[in-house]
Amino acid sequence: MPEVPREAERVRAPLPFGVAEVTGPSMVPTLHHGDLLLVHYGARVGRGDVIVLRHPFQQDLLVVKRAAERREGGWWVLGDNAYAGGDSTDYGVVPDELVLGRVRFRYRPRRPGRRSPLAVVGWALSSARPVFSDRSASRRLRAR
Repeated sequence: MPEVPREAERVRAPLPFGVAEVTGPSMVPTLHHGDLLLVHYGARVGRGDVIVLRHPFQQDLLVVKRAAERREGGWWVLGDNAYAGGDSTDYGVVPDELVLGRVRFRYRPRRPGRRSPLAVVGWALSSARPVFSDRSASRRLRAR
């Protein structure tokens, strides 16, 4: 069997961060349609974290949900918006191999047409925020 040269072992992997865009209302009020997310791929996931995962039935589709609880076989995930659906109540436990990473930061782009000084100041104060694993952010987490 051929050996791998020492130089090849030292090659750095690309940074484990990437950008994802939110579509849909399932994570409102935490995340809104159009928000941009900084995702830490391969990060350790804990209860309450906002995570990016592959949809269990359509694995080419990436989904953003909150890790509600650890169960046998993976994570039970929920959206912060109880009325939007599309979470573990529909497809069950998500296996660990489908969980890609943890959301670290959210950037909310400016909406077109909002040019008043007050609107610009409001956007500047709330456009970029870290996303914490706030276990109290979702009423659905506390109800379970």
